[in-house]
Amino acid sequence: MMKKRIYIAGHRGMVGSAIYRQLAQRDDVELVVRHREQLNLLDTQAVNAFFASEDIDQVYLAAAKVGGIMANNNYPSDFIYENMMMENNIIHAAHSFNVEKLLFLGSSCIYPKFAQQPIKESELLQGSLEPTNEPYAIAKIAGIKLCESYNRQYGRDYRSVMPTNLYGPNDNFHRHNSHVIPALLRRFHEAAQRNEKYVEVWGSGEPMRDFLHVDDMAAASIYVMELDHEVWQKNTDPMLSHVNVGTGEDCTIRELSDVIAKVVGLKSEIIFDSSKPDGTPRKLLDVSRLRRLGWQHEIGLEQGLANTYRWFIDNQQKFRGSNAP
Repeated sequence: MMKKRIYIAGHRGMVGSAIYRQLAQRDDVELVVRHREQLNLLDTQAVNAFFASEDIDQVYLAAAKVGGIMANNNYPSDFIYENMMMENNIIHAAHSFNVEKLLFLGSSCIYPKFAQQPIKESELLQGSLEPTNEPYAIAKIAGIKLCESYNRQYGRDYRSVMPTNLYGPNDNFHRHNSHVIPALLRRFHEAAQRNEKYVEVWGSGEPMRDFLHVDDMAAASIYVMELDHEVWQKNTDPMLSHVNVGTGEDCTIRELSDVIAKVVGLKSEIIFDSSKPDGTPRKLLDVSRLRRLGWQHEIGLEQGLANTYRWFIDNQQKFRGSNAP
């Protein structure tokens, strides 16, 4: 049996590592990976040389520079430049070396700040973006359009998945540059350990978000990649070659904080600092297209948070951001 050679770009990141774990259990694939020290994805010549030397059948493009509100605010040029360079290099090299199937992992921040809720795929480019992460969002939109353009011009089968807010093992738990779930898990854990009287959360607590466990995201990514081409085309607009991935359910940051406090065992009072930015008021993805394609999530929020917290406890000395001030 000929095994498919599958390259996972970003296999040490949260989503890439989850995809790697699931595909590694199969005997019909051969996984191809390179560490950052082995292959600089910002280097066009190095990426081309890599694809020239490997006979790749499929690509999961999970490599990205990611971060929370503070990181996006502080390093906008890094976020737009590095993400666009990685996308340009990998997608073009995949085409140049005749890789027929590629899956690009985007982000729900591609949609307008005040998009109609729940957000359908057709909301793309229908309004202004959230200013705090606009450079990152523009880079991700460019990746989607690269895939669509190679499909239209060259008949490639390059698909894109737009995940909602993700969390789980191998997340970034940096005190300042992480997303809301890892940030709150770490903050609440440390407050509980110190028996602090109160713990502060950025913002009013009123914004609403949908949260998806990374293992569900990996399963959805593999499912979309392997869908029959006719089924995919029947259920997607050829001018919108991306599909939303989420739970179809959301909660307020205040409600999320209560669940995390329960999981961690936090007894401290939770105080919301409304002087800090909230970001988009609500961001719930419409996942009806993905459900028509036959997939929906399996891991509930409290179950997923408990799983993530156990991983956090077991990996405090080695997870990303563990030694951050």
